[in-house]
Amino acid sequence: MVESTNNRFDVGGLTLERPFRLRRLGHFGFYGRDMEKSLSFYRDLLGFQVTDTLDFGPRARDPKDLDGLGDTRGYFMRYGTDHHAFVLFPYRVRKAIDYDGRMADGVTINQITWQVGSLREVRHATDWFGETGVDYQRTGRDLPGSNWHVYPIDPDGHVNELFYGIEQIGWDGLSKPRELFDREFTTAPELPWMREAEEVENARKRQVDLGSGTNSLEFGTAEYDVGGILLPRPFKITGIGPVRLFTERPGDALAFYCDRLGLTLTETVDWQGRECHFLRCGTEHHALALYPMELREELGLTNWSSCMSFGMRVNDYTQLRDAIAFLERNGVEIRYLPPELSTGIDYSAFAIDPDGHAVELYYYMEQIGWDGRPRPAEQRRRPGNGTWPETLEPLSDSFAGEQFLGPWG
Repeated sequence: MVESTNNRFDVGGLTLERPFRLRRLGHFGFYGRDMEKSLSFYRDLLGFQVTDTLDFGPRARDPKDLDGLGDTRGYFMRYGTDHHAFVLFPYRVRKAIDYDGRMADGVTINQITWQVGSLREVRHATDWFGETGVDYQRTGRDLPGSNWHVYPIDPDGHVNELFYGIEQIGWDGLSKPRELFDREFTTAPELPWMREAEEVENARKRQVDLGSGTNSLEFGTAEYDVGGILLPRPFKITGIGPVRLFTERPGDALAFYCDRLGLTLTETVDWQGRECHFLRCGTEHHALALYPMELREELGLTNWSSCMSFGMRVNDYTQLRDAIAFLERNGVEIRYLPPELSTGIDYSAFAIDPDGHAVELYYYMEQIGWDGRPRPAEQRRRPGNGTWPETLEPLSDSFAGEQFLGPWG
């Protein structure tokens, strides 16, 4: 039971409307039908490094259920120090072992993951979801990644995750060995829980080889001078998000993300008579956007997914231009969508992955200040579709917001 006073909750000494606060978009995942091509796209072309794999094969009740379905593994990938920022799971395999029918048709996102500030927030969120009738898939702690979490589901069947404490990858590129944990965590944690240092020391006492994890460092030819560092491609992914969703139930979806998960509505844009909602959890203009489902066909996006797009930020405008050219040289389809549908982002382009998902590449996100107001529409640039200048004049919040920590490679 979550204790509250007049339906207000103490979250780190501040009284809030719910017993947690989303801090940022932590990671995100797609289901892929062509795993070989999709893995190559995200790893070899975009530069995500594989930190761990998870084999779903053993979950099949009958091995014959997986005959002819290809790779049974899911891939956890990073661009920075978080154990994973992007996950690629095999769609056909996951669908075959979805014996409880939890995977919604048309949903090719396997998770939209939000970081909260403490383990207590995860535990209290789990209790509060149960008390308020929010459907959640499960709670506990998973490997790989070793983060505590709970998985609430939105009205369209998109699985969200609230998490605390994701594993960090250091200079040696090694993930935690699976043997570090000697038990499974399938329930909400008892509080308080031991610190990570004690978990590591307990594993050392059990003589676990702490250097036996997966090495995710990328080796091979690095021929591009990117900001003074030689890299294998002429850009570096330095951030993820926003997530953009098509929804059959715009009102219910907006209520879920605002009232239940606590995102803030930054603004609503009317595009050709359709309302498109942009929501934030920090200072960036939006981390999530909601669009009516009928726009999917009008925009010519794949009809097998309810994901309009997933964003990936590069370090600067030069890298954005170079990334688009690099992907085009490697046979990737690049599209440009109406800028009103990416309100808050300056220049951007959409790379289409092997399964038809749109990946939005961009370099800038408008920042929201203390008064909570977005920039007036008339003060925003209107980038042309692919007709871009070589350099730009800076905006008042250029290079502001969350920064990438650590070296690029």
